[in-house]
Amino acid sequence: MSLKVTFLGTGTSQGVPVIACDCEVCTSKDVRDNRLRTSVLIESSTTTVVIDSGPDFRQQLLREKLKHLHAVVFTHEHKDHIAGLDEVRAFNYFDKVIMPVYASVRVQEAIRREFAYIFSEDKYPGIPEIKLITIDNDPFYIGDLFFEPINVLHYKLPVKGFKIQGFGYVTDANFISEEEKNKLKNLDVLVLNTLRREPHISHFTIDQAIELVKELKPKKAYFTHIAHQLGLHKEVSKELPSNVELAFDGLQLII
Repeated sequence: MSLKVTFLGTGTSQGVPVIACDCEVCTSKDVRDNRLRTSVLIESSTTTVVIDSGPDFRQQLLREKLKHLHAVVFTHEHKDHIAGLDEVRAFNYFDKVIMPVYASVRVQEAIRREFAYIFSEDKYPGIPEIKLITIDNDPFYIGDLFFEPINVLHYKLPVKGFKIQGFGYVTDANFISEEEKNKLKNLDVLVLNTLRREPHISHFTIDQAIELVKELKPKKAYFTHIAHQLGLHKEVSKELPSNVELAFDGLQLII
């Protein structure tokens, strides 16, 4: 079974361009330097799933002309990854479905807090209809897509990465244990967060991400969750190993 992967967004929490910034990246005319908040769309022949729904979710779905969505899966509870959850209302209406939302217990607590109106006993007409489904360390199916959780750390915050067939996806992390690394070795495609060049308390730098690619040996790797400090897409791309590329918004892969 082949997978189609679409990068809905590849930017960090502020996106690129950053508000009020006049740096060369934020003023670049190259569309690959315009980065919405990080999210990815996974499609098989029968199943469509989004990992994370950030503040730009509506814009991303309109750009991709997405007509059907079977589930939302969350990596963690930071605002740039959950803020767009309300937009599943469209699928509630057109597909007449309650949207399954896969998240850890801790992330579910944040969703209940941030979207309290969804869970109110006095339901307001037109609010999103979702069903929270708990994920922990056990693999799970969504339709014909088999998800294997990968436990990583975003500084001290537990975050879920995922392995789906030969595709691995790790965003918002700067530590992966040896046990979890073993799940990510020799993949067809590995996606890693790569924030900037300078050390960061909770994200991989570009050098750290490149070293991790060398260790895990995927056939191909793509970097995402990119800040404007990393540099221009066309310039950074020249520095990367032959099997590594910077992802950009709208990039599609067939795996």
